[in-house]
Amino acid sequence: MRLRRYLPNLSLLLAFDGLMRCGSVTGAARELGLTQSTVSRLVQTLEEQLGQPLFLRHRRRLIPTDAASRYHQDVSAALDLIQRGSMSLIANPEGGSINLAVLPTFGTRWLAPRLPAFMTRHPGILVNLTTRFQSVSFSTEPFDAAIIYHQGETMQDHSLRLFDESLTACASPAFLAAHPISEPDDLTSLVLLHLQTRPDAWADWFRGQGAQAMPSGGMVMDQFSMMIQAAISGLGVALLPDYLARQEIAEGHLLPILRPAVPGRGAYLLVWPRTQAESRPLVHFRDWLAAEVA
Repeated sequence: MRLRRYLPNLSLLLAFDGLMRCGSVTGAARELGLTQSTVSRLVQTLEEQLGQPLFLRHRRRLIPTDAASRYHQDVSAALDLIQRGSMSLIANPEGGSINLAVLPTFGTRWLAPRLPAFMTRHPGILVNLTTRFQSVSFSTEPFDAAIIYHQGETMQDHSLRLFDESLTACASPAFLAAHPISEPDDLTSLVLLHLQTRPDAWADWFRGQGAQAMPSGGMVMDQFSMMIQAAISGLGVALLPDYLARQEIAEGHLLPILRPAVPGRGAYLLVWPRTQAESRPLVHFRDWLAAEVA
């Protein structure tokens, strides 16, 4: 049974959230469409219910305490979750939805082109996408699942391994015409494009070519999409996951260099929290993904 003392009225939480975000009673009142005195009274009522001071009163200003800042993180996450749930129910009352965190380039280049097939098979289920670089905390963020890049053998308890990453070096046709490459040593004087989150990728690629050492230096980027455009523009040699390289090669934007699809160190996983393991929309999405990568 939920204890009402620990479940403040929504109007109290909205006033508290507005005050924390706006930084002033005036701003919160304007945003919420209330008077300043009403916002102040709601916040005071919240403090009385919790038995804790959340703000220091100084010259008609409310200064949040450290406890208020910590509490606001939880309140803000809870309000976001309620809002997303309400929006999903209104937009799609019959089928449900999946709030999915996904790596940016994976989402745009691999997942998005395939989603129409899922929507056709499951027309009542909406897939809401949010791109994320960092790891996802299911306990504090309103996600039902995430597609992540994972290195190492340890698998998460609730996960589906989609496919291992393999690496293909590519460059534009014009770049290769000006800089012919027939062996790994030919890359020593060229600009290599590195991804920030894959510091060992080029070393793995050179070992996969049978080379002992790799050149140092190059340009570092934080997204594969940026690296692809840089390579197409002739800035240097890109090292791409093979699923991305195949698409650019098929479209004639880039050409492969030496041995393609060298094994990398990581894999792409679909992960989800224990609380969502039996969610009907997620089960359908998980089964569909498994069939796609089979």
